[in-house]
Amino acid sequence: MRTIAAITRGPTRHRVLGVAAAFAAGFAMALQARINGELAVELHDSLLAALISFGGGLVVLALLLPFSQGMRAGAARIRDAVSVGALRPWFLLGGLGGAFVIFSQSLTVGVLGVATFTVGIVTGQMLSGLLVDRAGLSPGGTRPVSVMRLLGAAMMLLAVVATTWGSFSIAGTEAWLVIVPVLGGVTLAVQQAINGHVGAAAGNSLTATLVNFAGGTAVLAAAWLAAAPLRDGTVTLPANPLLYLGGVFGVAFVAIAALVVRWIGVLMLGLAALNGQLLASLLLDALLPASSVGLTAGTVAGAVLAMVAIVVASVRRRDTALPE
Repeated sequence: MRTIAAITRGPTRHRVLGVAAAFAAGFAMALQARINGELAVELHDSLLAALISFGGGLVVLALLLPFSQGMRAGAARIRDAVSVGALRPWFLLGGLGGAFVIFSQSLTVGVLGVATFTVGIVTGQMLSGLLVDRAGLSPGGTRPVSVMRLLGAAMMLLAVVATTWGSFSIAGTEAWLVIVPVLGGVTLAVQQAINGHVGAAAGNSLTATLVNFAGGTAVLAAAWLAAAPLRDGTVTLPANPLLYLGGVFGVAFVAIAALVVRWIGVLMLGLAALNGQLLASLLLDALLPASSVGLTAGTVAGAVLAMVAIVVASVRRRDTALPE
């Protein structure tokens, strides 16, 4: 039998730590979503809520920059890596993926409902995660599509369906809009992969997060300003300071993802983060429900199935790789 010391050395240790960190990132994602949702309700403007969240994260990172030698050195390494061709310039555009996810949310949730949006984005993320890993786009290199990884992704999708069962609402001729959150999930997986490259080049995940938030904030600001003629009335900002903390949790999620994607790949990052997100949502619904529905049996079943999915996807067997 292998000893505990042997299990926790080398790549296995990185995989275990990476999955645990991604799980924690999922918790941060759920908290960010709850805060941003409440902020959007207060503002009656989902796009502005997203801009405040991204902008708040950017402010936090900008304030850290003068006091963090590692972040400043990371910025210099990124500049040098781009100048010599070691880092492709388009890898610096990862923030556009996050901005598109927020845009897809503001565009479609009112028509499709939260449940259908969630299933769409998870579907895109799981499919893209498999393909991104297979193509070797993430800094961890190529990870083949195997039977167990496919099964784990399918089980995660079933977990999300179980969690949101009974809440689906697709509006007739506008059902085609479901493709938008699917594309959002695709861009999210690609974003995580290229942010991992930026983090590896910088040697500092916070520097990669700063690049991500700068790009995302710029895109959201441009979109919000472009839509200004379509809005009526003035903006009234809520007084509750807690509603402005979404960006802090967003920073935590992006920084962790940029660090661990090279250890566990995009698919496992998505699975573990979704696990954490589902469990956090379960706890939030039980302790601080946002609606009268609260905690449901479907939520519990989905969280359990999600935990099984990540175990299945992490199984490594030589005979489960699919043929080329």
